[in-house]
Amino acid sequence: MHTDHTHHAHPSHPHAGPDQGGSPAGRGSWATVSWRTAAQATLHCLTGCAIGEVLGMVIGTALGWSTAPTVALAVALAFVFGYALTMRGVLRAGLPFRAALKVALAADTVSITVMEVVDNAVMVSVPGAMEAGLASALFWLSLAAAFAVAFVVTLPVNRWLMGRGLGHAVVHAHH
Repeated sequence: MHTDHTHHAHPSHPHAGPDQGGSPAGRGSWATVSWRTAAQATLHCLTGCAIGEVLGMVIGTALGWSTAPTVALAVALAFVFGYALTMRGVLRAGLPFRAALKVALAADTVSITVMEVVDNAVMVSVPGAMEAGLASALFWLSLAAAFAVAFVVTLPVNRWLMGRGLGHAVVHAHH
């Protein structure tokens, strides 16, 4: 017997409706999350990642570091800024710091990881991009292309996670 749960809110996600992927069982279908909602979550993730990535790339490049330490710094800062953006919102909603950190870790870890793997793979695969320097169009165009590819790859991942009450769907319970 088929039961359609796509139009019910998940009890732990009071704002979750069909657009947020809520279901009585807590595991909605990925199809219940709109591409628009997933894109908003992915853009949120991309914003934090981009701030950290750019800062890390700028610092590493300005200091003349090789690719490996520059990428490591960029990835570390992407996680810091990605989590910080999520925490900012849930802290404003009244959660204590420790709880906000748990929400950020649950909401963003997979998304940031996918985004970082993809955008850094693209960036290091463009010949000369990492060595081009901050004044080079090659550096900035490669970084922009890397972010665009990372967004496209991470979008369906976020939609799938949100459809199961995971990833950025965790944040919706605190808005």
